[in-house]
Amino acid sequence: MLRSSHFALVILPIMLLLIAMTSIQSGASLAKGLFPLIGATGTTALRLGLAALILCVLMRPWQARLTLRSCRSLVAYGLALGSMNLLFYLSLQTIPLGIAVALEFTGPLGLALLSSRRLLDFAWIALAVFGLWLLLPSAQADVQLDPLGMALALGAGLCWALYIIFGQKAGAEHGRQTVALGTIVAALLVFPIGVWHAGSSMFTLDLLPIALGVAVLSSALPYSLEMIALTRLPARTFSILMSMEPAIAALSGLLFLSERLAFNQWLAIGAIILASAGAAATIRPKGRPL
Repeated sequence: MLRSSHFALVILPIMLLLIAMTSIQSGASLAKGLFPLIGATGTTALRLGLAALILCVLMRPWQARLTLRSCRSLVAYGLALGSMNLLFYLSLQTIPLGIAVALEFTGPLGLALLSSRRLLDFAWIALAVFGLWLLLPSAQADVQLDPLGMALALGAGLCWALYIIFGQKAGAEHGRQTVALGTIVAALLVFPIGVWHAGSSMFTLDLLPIALGVAVLSSALPYSLEMIALTRLPARTFSILMSMEPAIAALSGLLFLSERLAFNQWLAIGAIILASAGAAATIRPKGRPL
């Protein structure tokens, strides 16, 4: 009885979260295969458009009670979500998946560290900066990373931080329907850009199964699993486990895209993961006594 209870309360949500992270990065690897056909913008548009349709069926967002005030945070949340996805996919055109996810993680990491001013927190900042320094182009580097791709991934990280801020506000007002409503706003933002860039190629029926797979793997499935895990795990445990995502992304890039990383790049990913996990494990809000 105790074993089954422990499994349901601890092991199962951890397994679901690991499956969710693997699903997201597998979806990103699959999405990268669409880039030669419809580009990063077209791929992002299809992913968000199909994900919005799937989430509408699952979560029935039309039942939400919208007010002018709640719509402001909801629109901001959706715009942050759409921009985050678009910038992230644009970065994948020129830099490996694992590097892009590690750089993107600096957004929520910076947001978490803003809530505290202890000496230990500056150690996590220094570790993250060290990881970023390892990724900077240099004459001694074996593999050069595209500066624009790195900047786009960092921009996606900034949007991720805004997504968290506005998502908390919108989620408090609309609950589980926030994801569907925000994805609709994100799709409305990105879809015209995708159509302008890719044109009629976006609507080729041959692409539909792959695009649907990307939408399910990158949005519908992981969002649902993460929601279950988040309701069963402490927020700190959830955040620490999420810090594994850059490593999972790097492994997905290696397995599905043959993206081999240099030693200093693996070291950089490890530094950012350790900084994120350390910050999540030791962070204290402002005003709490030391």
